[in-house]
Amino acid sequence: MKKYVMFLLFVTHFTLAQQHKNKQFERAIEEYMNLAIAHDYFSGTILIAKQGKVYFQKAYGKASLELNVPNNINTKYSIASLTKSFTALAIMQLVEKEKLKLTDPFSLYVSNCPDAWKTITIQHLLTHTSGIMNFSRLPDWDEYHKKQSYTSKELVNLVREMPLKFVPGEEYNYCNTGYVLLGLVIEKVSGLPYADFIRQNILEKIGAKNTGGYNNVDIISGLATGYYHKIGVPFPAPYENLELGNAAGFIYSTAADLLLYDQALYTEKLLSKKSLELMFTPYKDNYGFGWEIKQEYNRKMIGHSGSNNGFSAYLMRYPEEKITVIVLSNSDKTRATKIAYDLSAILFDQPFKAPAKNVFDTLATAYHKIGIESVIKLSQTSQVKDKYDLVELLGEFGYDLMDLRRYDDAIKLFTFLVEQNKDSSFANDFLGEAYLLKGNYSLAKQYFEKALKLDAVNEYAIRGLKKVNEKLSANN
Repeated sequence: MKKYVMFLLFVTHFTLAQQHKNKQFERAIEEYMNLAIAHDYFSGTILIAKQGKVYFQKAYGKASLELNVPNNINTKYSIASLTKSFTALAIMQLVEKEKLKLTDPFSLYVSNCPDAWKTITIQHLLTHTSGIMNFSRLPDWDEYHKKQSYTSKELVNLVREMPLKFVPGEEYNYCNTGYVLLGLVIEKVSGLPYADFIRQNILEKIGAKNTGGYNNVDIISGLATGYYHKIGVPFPAPYENLELGNAAGFIYSTAADLLLYDQALYTEKLLSKKSLELMFTPYKDNYGFGWEIKQEYNRKMIGHSGSNNGFSAYLMRYPEEKITVIVLSNSDKTRATKIAYDLSAILFDQPFKAPAKNVFDTLATAYHKIGIESVIKLSQTSQVKDKYDLVELLGEFGYDLMDLRRYDDAIKLFTFLVEQNKDSSFANDFLGEAYLLKGNYSLAKQYFEKALKLDAVNEYAIRGLKKVNEKLSANN
């Protein structure tokens, strides 16, 4: 009887100690998230699970600022490049069905490939070691291509004639194009559209009912709006055809569905143990098949990020303890990766750098209260000019102004920047861009030409001068 009483006392003491520790963790997480909201504009949902059981989950901010709809734990978000893990899993399912081999040249399944691509295997695409040009790194991607509507094949055509960056297999270079090609392989081999294959072979098997693909046209109940911020001012992310990425990044999901997905990867529900081990084997630069695999906080970590169109996502897995950290956000200022790492640091009692007010926000606050003159004045203080690259800092600030169509303020800021950095090609290029958007083509041409005298290969100035000359020609 005495031993039994002692055992009960021990269990009670242990339980109370664990509850106290859990409360400490919860307070630390809440304190951290309050800082993330204040300084990193966080809006979204976080979920932390242990052994598949939710330990902490909470939603913050708005799914729609226009409609004043708050985020909740069931809000859907674009997971962008986290889609790649689903694509890699689908490929491995086809390998297990003996529909293809990892060593197969992918050109067996995709028509009209250039000769340079014919030695590239499925595995090269999975591990970002193909050498193919990443379409989202094209010089005019953000300005032009990102705003267009392309099929997957048309998207691949943008880089088809470009030389390989390296011999396949020799180097790592993150490549959205490679995963779009894997989507085409899945469609050719399975006979199904990519989205249907993912739904039938992954989502339905794990009961993920709030996950799918979208394209900015479909109306999806519960889907958050992605927001960009310019000098602290939020606005809906501009139209972007999210089917651009297809197998590289067009899935939306919820934190709860991603936890189902995470837990299924500990079983053989979707893949055999052997195939899972192969998928989670790191190759070059710690990248496996659709996952990053490395050591973090003295333990193995498997994860992947995603960022696109005002959204940010990260799924972080610690398989030894079966701890899962999920961060989904609809704010472009949030780096879901950093938040996931910091939350992990809290869990494992490791050091991390908490979100804090930065100099850009200080300038933005001054601008909204007083005006552009206060930004210029602050930039001349030793606290700013001695610690920051003013061309980079004020360049970012000025481009935010131009995105908000505050061209006169941008011109004032960049004029000051050129005066302080006469030998900077970029500073002159910035001012040329501001004059171009303002419609003063003669001054725009003057500063683009100055930029090119300082740096003849400044691609931005080259493109800017071309636009100016087209405008001048059209007006004559």
